[in-house]
Amino acid sequence: MFRKALVTAVIAVPIIAVSAVAQQSGIKRTPLQTVDFPAGYNVVSIIAEVPDGCVGRHTHPGVESTYAMEGEAIIKVAGQPDRTVKAGESFQIPPGVPHDVCAAKGQSYKSLATFIVEKGKPVTSPAP
Repeated sequence: MFRKALVTAVIAVPIIAVSAVAQQSGIKRTPLQTVDFPAGYNVVSIIAEVPDGCVGRHTHPGVESTYAMEGEAIIKVAGQPDRTVKAGESFQIPPGVPHDVCAAKGQSYKSLATFIVEKGKPVTSPAP
């Protein structure tokens, strides 16, 4: 039963609403899928491409888990020292924590990001 529900959820792939954060600096976010699972939540997967500069300080209402596919990025998480992430590495951001992702100088950065968020909430919101 679980497998059937998951397959059904994966087949229905709605378009993700892209926030103003994603529109900055030529950043490209390609929606891959949105799965209505578990109950009351959405699992959203995207490919994010940052040609240069930063995404912009933002938050997510749920956990973010990201895998770096190409290039290098500086991950700036509130309350933590900056961290460099290279292709093949991953990072996680807790719900509601302000953060920014910046392509390393002279590099473009591409990642696969997955978010688990409460249904009906925006995936990304700008942070002060």
